Amino acid sequence: MDERTVPLRLDLRGLKCPLPALHARRALERAAPGAAIIVECTDPMAVIDIPHMVRQDGHLLDGQETEGDVLVFRLRKAG
Repeated sequence: MDERTVPLRLDLRGLKCPLPALHARRALERAAPGAAIIVECTDPMAVIDIPHMVRQDGHLLDGQETEGDVLVFRLRKAG
């Protein structure tokens, strides 16, 4: 298995805007093309910030859901 098949999981719970989006952006920048990243956070602004950052940078938002008070985003690096 490689980093494209095993998602990197970022636990960003407790961080406030804009930190979840900034950490997710940094992880995407460092990832190989096609790599999957799962971001878990609790900041309500992340539902706006993370999808916007993903679109702005040209990556893919494979999905987003809420598990209790945790927002979960499935991201994929473009390329």
